[in-house]
Amino acid sequence: MSADSKKAHNFIESLIKDEISSGKHAGKVVTRFPPEPNGYLHIGHAKSICLNFGIAETFQGECNLRFDDTNPEKESQEYIDAIRKDVQWLGYEWAGDIRFASDYFDAIYDFAEVLIEKGKAYVCSLNAEQMAEYRGSLTEPGRNSPDRDRPIEENLQLFRDMRAGKYANGELVLRAKIDMASPNINLRDPILYRIRYADHHQTGDKWCIYPMYDFTHPISDAMEGITHSLCTLEFEDHRPLYDWVLDNITPPARPRQTEFARLNLNYTITSKRKLKRLVDEGVVEGWNDPRMPTVSGMRRRGYTPESIRAFCDMIGVNKAGGTVDVGMLEFAIREDLNARAPRAMCVMRPLKVTLTNYPEDQAETLTLPVHPQNEAMGTREVPWTRTLYIDREDFVEEPPRKWKRLAPDQAVRLRGGYVMTCREVVRDGEGNIVELKCEYDPNTLGVNPEGYKPNGVIHWVSESDSVEADINLYDRLFNHESPDSDKEGDFLDHLNPDSLVRLTGARVEKSLAQPRNDLPYQFEREGYFFLDADASEPGRPVFNRTVTLRDSWAKAKN
Repeated sequence: MSADSKKAHNFIESLIKDEISSGKHAGKVVTRFPPEPNGYLHIGHAKSICLNFGIAETFQGECNLRFDDTNPEKESQEYIDAIRKDVQWLGYEWAGDIRFASDYFDAIYDFAEVLIEKGKAYVCSLNAEQMAEYRGSLTEPGRNSPDRDRPIEENLQLFRDMRAGKYANGELVLRAKIDMASPNINLRDPILYRIRYADHHQTGDKWCIYPMYDFTHPISDAMEGITHSLCTLEFEDHRPLYDWVLDNITPPARPRQTEFARLNLNYTITSKRKLKRLVDEGVVEGWNDPRMPTVSGMRRRGYTPESIRAFCDMIGVNKAGGTVDVGMLEFAIREDLNARAPRAMCVMRPLKVTLTNYPEDQAETLTLPVHPQNEAMGTREVPWTRTLYIDREDFVEEPPRKWKRLAPDQAVRLRGGYVMTCREVVRDGEGNIVELKCEYDPNTLGVNPEGYKPNGVIHWVSESDSVEADINLYDRLFNHESPDSDKEGDFLDHLNPDSLVRLTGARVEKSLAQPRNDLPYQFEREGYFFLDADASEPGRPVFNRTVTLRDSWAKAKN
């Protein structure tokens, strides 16, 4: 089915369909994803990736990956490599080679000289403080720079001298000559070029002047034949400048800018500057810390590309701002994993159980489904032995009302196994419970016992046929819905002290000694967990909690 015959998925698709049907747009639809290589991609970038690549797919067009690399002091190859990996992991392929804004530096420079020759740009010697003073405010018009009427020939020579390295950082800038009284501050003679003595990761030391984003972006789009330049709403006020640049040069193509609302997620920071601060100050372990909203952090935590794409589809694309509940993101990963995650048992806080009426020299193998709703995923074998482990939180000596787990002289069923009853509690010299002595009912495998009712179903593993593992219980990094909205304090004041709880000495099924590393497991009754390949050692896996089985935050808030 063609894009024309399908219902539009969002307002941008509707816009393009209307342009095609009216004849305003003809030919291939070409979009681009243009990240700055000054940090890792986050969930907000994922929305933009899904939109730009999705639009191209819908209209059988192309989407370019282009790095906006105009600020070499803050950029690095590490970020380029990470962004490239994240885009591919999300399931998208860009058209042709990776592109860089720096690929067009020669052309951008030439266009700057064209503007100077037309009297549309001038070299200015005001420093940053003076320029801010001359710019005016939202209610006051700006004032012309003393250099605004500098002769064209002098501007051209000064600009060439800037390129030749004859001036220091910040000594001169090239500005567009537009309108210092414009109500749009972006049109008050914005800077087009500034001096920066910094080696560039793509061009080395060829340049000591670098174009500003607002000048680079429309020219880069035009050089690539971009038809639809999709930007977040903060660039709406920059669109007149985008159009001004293209109107005053002779571009090889004429792209059109359209804005959409960026993703704002509660309990989450998506400012790259603030995310970098979390990394630099050691609040997190790095850009790929599983608590970070970065694509690499979410990947390490166990999020799947399918779940992130489904989330972006759920929240849609619109012009209105607003905040999305992070519970929607967690819902998307639960929905994805519930359908396809293999099941396994993990005892996080092991408590020894001895089945006193089970022979010491005997063992049997129980067969459990890999997924209870999907027979095609097969079965797994779990050893049943005299000594088992259950979770300490599944036993209390004085059970509260409606307690559905183990207590003295009460029975529970072990998942996929027999019913057992606790007969004795064993303590160490300090009074801590170290063992439970229980009796199992040999007539209850797969059938209900006669004469009594088990108190519930709990998970377990065999002592001799299980593997020790470490567990990282990750939760939301912030405990405030809008951690960066506190005007009196700092966003770091709202860190969740329980965002990471490390458990050592957990026990998992023996099959998890070599777990899959392509999909999280559902640890029964506990949540979804993903192998942390970076932290695991041979024979001792480390698992990161991707998400709980239920929305525990909503429950706590209520």
